[in-house]
Amino acid sequence: MISVSAGTMVAAGASPKISAHGGHSGSFCLHAADSLEALVQAYCEQGFSRVGLTEHMPPPAPNYRYADEVAAGLTVTQMETRFCAYVAEARRLQRQYAGRLQLDVAMESEWYPGAAEQVRRLCRDHRLDYLVGSVHHVGGVNFDFSPQDYDQAVRHCGGIEALYRAYFDAQYDLIVTLEPQLVGHFDLIRLFDSDYRQHLELPAVAERIERNLAAIRQRGLTLDLNMRALLKGATEPYPALPLLQRAVALGIPLVPGDDAHRVADVGQGIDQAYRLLAELGALPVCWSPTRISPKDVPC
Repeated sequence: MISVSAGTMVAAGASPKISAHGGHSGSFCLHAADSLEALVQAYCEQGFSRVGLTEHMPPPAPNYRYADEVAAGLTVTQMETRFCAYVAEARRLQRQYAGRLQLDVAMESEWYPGAAEQVRRLCRDHRLDYLVGSVHHVGGVNFDFSPQDYDQAVRHCGGIEALYRAYFDAQYDLIVTLEPQLVGHFDLIRLFDSDYRQHLELPAVAERIERNLAAIRQRGLTLDLNMRALLKGATEPYPALPLLQRAVALGIPLVPGDDAHRVADVGQGIDQAYRLLAELGALPVCWSPTRISPKDVPC
């Protein structure tokens, strides 16, 4: 499992060294660009000391493919093969850059019917270093690929509040079922919602947020301080500031992630992440995962 301890406070503006949610590359993800090796080289050149490679898991069924994967005609079998190639290339780079950059070969989850079994199998078969637990679907409907997909998810759930409730319920199920070492972009559900602050404060939503944060704390998990939101035009990261403040108050560890999708994204927002942690009085964590063994994969 993950060992996380408080590190020395990083001064505002200091060069950051960790991205636990390192994101995706064009080698293995259609909505990303540039090769995985190019991204790793960029991290190395920027002086990072530790980076997690976190490619998306392949789906267990074709109806859970992303829109670009459907358009490209990728089959489930092809995506499984692509994921195997990702792990092989990531392990090669892990060996090649040893001594210059600590690379961890991880995976970003999905959550829908059949996801738990798929996650467990992939973690076991590929001996992944850790798991990023993320939710991109509600009721089996993907909500984060485009505003149109988001609107479809709202309609599917019967309204925006129902969407938020369903999202945080799905996230809770993921947390207690898989206990992912890193909980990814906690409030991603606000991605295409300009009124997200008021929706996060709705009593039924706020209760679920508090429940999920308590579950994270009780299980000793870590929150992804995901800075990619800033690249998409947001004014605050995931989690939003009120949720971030609550997580800090609960003593939940946070670790920065740039969630890069191309070389130009590498390191983006990480300086802000460390400044924000300093302003909140939260010590940056030392992210030190150990490889998942089959017995560590929840059954």
